[in-house]
Amino acid sequence: MYFENTGLENIEVDITLLEDIMNKHGLTKEGQWDYERVTYDRKFIVREGTYYLRVFAYAIDGDVDANDATVRVLKPVIGKHYYPHGVEYGEDEHFPDHLLKTGAEILASIKKEVAEFEIKA
Repeated sequence: MYFENTGLENIEVDITLLEDIMNKHGLTKEGQWDYERVTYDRKFIVREGTYYLRVFAYAIDGDVDANDATVRVLKPVIGKHYYPHGVEYGEDEHFPDHLLKTGAEILASIKKEVAEFEIKA
């Protein structure tokens, strides 16, 4: 399920700054990146299951691998993990209200911090 109107969509920011802010809020990139794309995850294990808050970004300039990219942030999403199949993001999934609230609060905090350093086109 996508988080709508977070204000993060289409923000352009330096990858090292974004990484610092994401890490501060518990989102890590682990091995989910390549030269052009990066995904930041925060795992939630709650009574209802295992969920991932994900923020995707892609390089508009530079190289993610070399940490010298300017990236554009895409719409954040939350998905439910099903072992062994992976994460499902569908609108027909049930996402607990408390988890959606927590995710929205985290994204709002990230937006506030990123906005201070947003690269204006």
